[in-house]
Amino acid sequence: MHSDTAASAPSPNAFSHRPFLFYWLSRVLGTFAVQIVSVSVGWTVYAITRDPLSLGIVGLVQFLPSLALVMFTGTVADKYSRRRIMALCLMVELACALALLVLATGADAAVWPIYVTLAVLGVARAFFAPAMQALVPNLVPPVALANAVSLNTASWQIATITGPVAGGLLYGLSPEAAYGTAAFMFVAAMVCLAAVPKQPRSAPREESTWDAFNAGFRYVFSTPIVLGAISLDLFAVLLGGAVAMMPVYATDILAIGPTGLGLMRAAPGVGALVVAGLLALRPITSHAGLWMFLAVAAFGLATIVFGLSTTPALSIAMLAAMGATDMVSVYVRETLIQLATPDDVRGRVNAVNMVFVGASNELGEFRAGVMAALIGVVPAVVIGGAGTVAVSALWARWFPALRTVQRLDRIG
Repeated sequence: MHSDTAASAPSPNAFSHRPFLFYWLSRVLGTFAVQIVSVSVGWTVYAITRDPLSLGIVGLVQFLPSLALVMFTGTVADKYSRRRIMALCLMVELACALALLVLATGADAAVWPIYVTLAVLGVARAFFAPAMQALVPNLVPPVALANAVSLNTASWQIATITGPVAGGLLYGLSPEAAYGTAAFMFVAAMVCLAAVPKQPRSAPREESTWDAFNAGFRYVFSTPIVLGAISLDLFAVLLGGAVAMMPVYATDILAIGPTGLGLMRAAPGVGALVVAGLLALRPITSHAGLWMFLAVAAFGLATIVFGLSTTPALSIAMLAAMGATDMVSVYVRETLIQLATPDDVRGRVNAVNMVFVGASNELGEFRAGVMAALIGVVPAVVIGGAGTVAVSALWARWFPALRTVQRLDRIG
């Protein structure tokens, strides 16, 4: 009897569930294509303007849609087929890649059509992200969700580490090679997504228009576990973000030049990728909430050591440690949010989560820059790291339900 029960139990390996496998392949291909486009469009815009400010506008016009549309993107993900939303967004992203190809190779050197195209791409990504995140629990049983989150995060790290390199090499060959490859990968992502079967969904609740738009924020602020997880990441990254200071460290403190800066930028991704692989093989099975708080505190400590270091090897090692500890926090937070959130509001909660994460990254770099201008680079980074440690301690006290979470597959 026991062996029959074991044989019928769902596998904790997310890849053993065929819908997730095709979803994962689609996600990898789409993310890789976006990275190629992001690098290539930077080269295109700078070649036209020769103005560093124009590169800042490139990032801004892609981020603003997710902020402006947060009340709508999650609602759409909860009201309509998430798989269909992803497919439509991939089609728009494909059209944007082809439009950028035409603009990069055309005779007209105006930059505003590129910004318009990037804004459209940002809108597509704003609708794509909540649907993509919210679909995962529909594809795997709860016992496999933590593994699915670690595999998804690993795929994102792989794409963000290797995608820009591939984009640069392809653009070095020609704009056609870069944008054409991205377009091909968007098509391949759509083919993989088409292999994901239609998933059953719970019937959406009848709500007024305002209640529907506000449901994500309302659920987050009324659920201590979810609020604690999202706000912990928001304030930890807001205070501990040191990415914006990397060029200053590479030039003035460590004196390692552009090559060293490249190693510094890659180090957090490498650390996160290693831990993501370990978590996929050996998931956290107890004291998950405590692990999250310890990881955030370790992130802050690594930030402090990085801020004080004048040795390149130690600095790069600390950046890798920051990526590794952040991966533990992301793993617990994303799994917890997915399982603690009912399916009929999961899209809206994910939209809120992703805006908070994006805002913490953007505002964290702004915070570091302002403090560096006021008190110096090293004090700004060190104080930020100490603030992250303090946030971990305070949140552990203020959100005991989050601190005492044990098994992620038994949330909700």
